Amino acid sequence: MATHATHHHHRSFLLRFLPFLTLLLLSAADDSDVMLKLLSSLSPAPSGWSSSTPFCNWNSVRCDFTSSFVTAINLSSTGISGTLPPEVNQLSQLQFLALQKNSLTGPLPSFGNMTSLQQIYLDNNGFSSVPNNFLVGLINLQTFSISDNINLGPWEIPTYLTESRNLVAFYASNANITGIIPDIFGSFPNLQNLRLSYNNLTGSLPGSFSGSEIQNLWLNNQRVGLSGRIDVLASMTQLAQVWLHANAFSGAIPDFSNCKNLFDLQLRDNRFTGVLPPSLMNLPKLLNITLQNNKFQGPYPLFPITVSVIMGTTDSFCLDRPGPCDPQVSTLLDVAGALGYPMSLAESWGGNNACQDWRFINCDSLGRNVTIVNMGRQGFSGSISPAFANLTSLKNLVLNDNNLTGMIPPLLTTLPELQIFYVSNNNLSGPIPVFPPSVKFMYDGNLLLGRNDRESSGGGSGGAPGTSPGNGDGSSSRTSGQSNSVGIIAGVIVVVVVFVGVVLFVLYKCYVKRKHKRVGRVEESQRQGNSDHSEIPVFKGGNVMISIQVLRQATNNFSKENVLGRGGFGVVYKGELHGGTKIAVKRMETGATGIKGMKEFQAEIAVLTKVRHRHLVALLGYCINGNERLLVYEYMPQGTLGQHLFQWQELCYQPLTWKQRLIIALDVARGVEYLHSLAQQSFIHRDLKPSNILLSDDMRAKVADFGLVKNAPDGNYSVETRLAGTFGYLAPEYTATGRVTTKVDVYAFGVVLMEIITGRKAVDETVSEERSHLVTWFRMVLINKDNLRKSIDPILDPDDETYESICKVVSLASRCTVRKPTQRPDMGHVVSILGPLAERWKPSKPEEDDAYGMDRHMSLRQRWQADEEITLSAELWRPRTF
Repeated sequence: MATHATHHHHRSFLLRFLPFLTLLLLSAADDSDVMLKLLSSLSPAPSGWSSSTPFCNWNSVRCDFTSSFVTAINLSSTGISGTLPPEVNQLSQLQFLALQKNSLTGPLPSFGNMTSLQQIYLDNNGFSSVPNNFLVGLINLQTFSISDNINLGPWEIPTYLTESRNLVAFYASNANITGIIPDIFGSFPNLQNLRLSYNNLTGSLPGSFSGSEIQNLWLNNQRVGLSGRIDVLASMTQLAQVWLHANAFSGAIPDFSNCKNLFDLQLRDNRFTGVLPPSLMNLPKLLNITLQNNKFQGPYPLFPITVSVIMGTTDSFCLDRPGPCDPQVSTLLDVAGALGYPMSLAESWGGNNACQDWRFINCDSLGRNVTIVNMGRQGFSGSISPAFANLTSLKNLVLNDNNLTGMIPPLLTTLPELQIFYVSNNNLSGPIPVFPPSVKFMYDGNLLLGRNDRESSGGGSGGAPGTSPGNGDGSSSRTSGQSNSVGIIAGVIVVVVVFVGVVLFVLYKCYVKRKHKRVGRVEESQRQGNSDHSEIPVFKGGNVMISIQVLRQATNNFSKENVLGRGGFGVVYKGELHGGTKIAVKRMETGATGIKGMKEFQAEIAVLTKVRHRHLVALLGYCINGNERLLVYEYMPQGTLGQHLFQWQELCYQPLTWKQRLIIALDVARGVEYLHSLAQQSFIHRDLKPSNILLSDDMRAKVADFGLVKNAPDGNYSVETRLAGTFGYLAPEYTATGRVTTKVDVYAFGVVLMEIITGRKAVDETVSEERSHLVTWFRMVLINKDNLRKSIDPILDPDDETYESICKVVSLASRCTVRKPTQRPDMGHVVSILGPLAERWKPSKPEEDDAYGMDRHMSLRQRWQADEEITLSAELWRPRTF
């Protein structure tokens, strides 16, 4: 009894001591060494990170309940550089790692076997290489993003990624991926987003795509191009957005009728051929489709008015408008379909007259009826279409020496005019059809053709494989061997004579046609005059052409009640699409669409299709309606910064607080910094001013109006151009020489800062001359700093802490507007100054784009769906209570 009691006592003691023992063991091996190593490798040190402070108290770091192990690190958009030490993979409890939109370089460490890791954001950095095992064993990985790391060495998507069965999103656009897309996608039951654009992937789509749950599939703009058919997509019933443009895909478009959620389909700039399936025009949620720069054939497609369609040229369609094709054209397109719509046919079978220079086709002397189809020795695969039977005037059908399979359609025996049918040296099978004696039918070299017939005859005939019953030469003629040979020779002579005659006839027709075409082009150019439609380029990046009918409906026919503002370009209207998305429509005046207006229209689209940033207004689409040019943007409900600074009383707005002004300034600085140095191409805005800074409901800012943007190939590289912009914001060296660099935007930003501080306009004609030019007056104020407090916008009435912050911004504004451009800071430095100042008045709602790495290429429906991804990340980042 005593022994039992003692044993019970010891067990009770151990149970009480176990939690303390566990805590002791955990505290003995924490993440402090790894975090100190990470701190030493980053420059500058992230705000709030110090070796003298416990790492669990560092900004943007979360730890578990023991305060010993890191569970989340969020250093998104913090301006850090440096490298990632290999010891990072020792953070055994790390679940969330966000390092996107910085300047990190060097090789990536391996994240192998970090089994707790769920979300990794590495995009928009300068990493140089990917280790072979960097994602091995990540059994809980849900989101991985490495897009826009243009310095990465070549790497391939690892097949061991199948261990990450919980994967929801894989973002690796513009990350130098090579090789093929591995056939592993049956291993991801939850995968919804796969983005692999702008890489060097080759080969075809993997079969494991079939039946997957992928909703957003981006494979566009591969360096050489993905190839092959896309039939596998038809079975991906969850698809919502498919970007395949700028590749080398070929063949026909499959039947997407089971893809009920598909709203955005980008097919342009490929090698697609064939007839567009009618089901494509009937997809219930389709909003946007691009088809240009392919070789589609058949009837011109008719989409619902709610669908924005870019067709490009229509040469390959039988008509340039909806309607049925000529019966012979429809028949030959059925023939092409059985062959898989080969490109050689798509390139020559255009228009609605098969007798007008169609390759392999010859017609009667009147040019009305097809009499000869000669497709021998073309390497065609596929099958022989029974549609040939519809060509009732067909005399010669030559299909020899291809790779045709399947049966010879029995219907072909009913062709009333057929004289020669030549299918030798293919891979045909099935029974041998019986043609009338007048038909020269040659079929030798098809080892499987008539095989069942020969086997059932018991082999008694002794005929060679591929011959018809009773003959040994592959011919259905019922003559002796000698007569048969004579017949073959005579047939060949007839074919040669006919062929020479056809060639001479075709050459004559080509000569006549070219002559008519030259005359037609002259007449057409005279009719067209100076039409500028040809000046519209093909714009890339997902923005869509929206029909004028949709915009009229959205803006209540451009009613006066929906006018948001007016300018030299025209009028901006508020609108609402059918699904509830609010838009702003810039409608350029007819007189503004001359050469200058056209250039600005093109420039705005060209820039906003290449740059995407949370502080640059998003272009949703554009419209060309006769001489009208319209641009469609996301709607910014709080208007412009200029309205809130200078018209707040008449518009009944609340005046902006210093907190709001500071955050707006930082937002603008980040947007311009992205334009200058962080985008794939560097741009100079040239018209930065409060009226081009738009505000959202939570008073966050976005830079707008990119009609004057210039490309800066080497960042600060000086570009010679004609003077453009707005007086009061133009840098002195620009007005003097006409030469523009990124520093002209820095100057204009300094002027905007002065307006934010003073509440006064850059140029104000209502005051005395010495006070009318803000920059000149402000410099005079700074000579005697005692006057500074008097120059601040009276509505601010700053306390001492706010005044200290304002003084720092005053100093920054002064530096941005110095006369020598080389002495002005770059926008990255401006962001580093404003960032800590705005941190004191940090918004209560974190920036979702910053914290969770959302790469928002917002083409209509994608903008509506993005909240789901944000919610997923937010759930993980939310602090837990233990």
